[in-house]
Amino acid sequence: MVDKLVGAARHAALRELHGWAEVEDRDAIRKSYHFGDFSEAWGFIARIALLAEKMDHHPELFNVYNRVEIVLSTHDCEGLSERDIKLARAIDEIAPERDRHP
Repeated sequence: MVDKLVGAARHAALRELHGWAEVEDRDAIRKSYHFGDFSEAWGFIARIALLAEKMDHHPELFNVYNRVEIVLSTHDCEGLSERDIKLARAIDEIAPERDRHP
């Protein structure tokens, strides 16, 4: 069973992530990434898919031309969990430099 992140643990975890925002209408986080073109964006999605499969945690991925939007939430607990935080960190590690740091 996966536990939902709540309280101080949730706030601390979210403070560590750059550019990720809570989704207003559900218990999830999201972030958008921008690339030079569709091919770069699609390559990023492919890398995310490999990471997610290894972690057995699958994000919602949306792509329009050079933009990729990712939404993370854990179905097992119907909300944000440590799994989402770990995947967000892993995605940021492979993201373009401009999307990694403030």
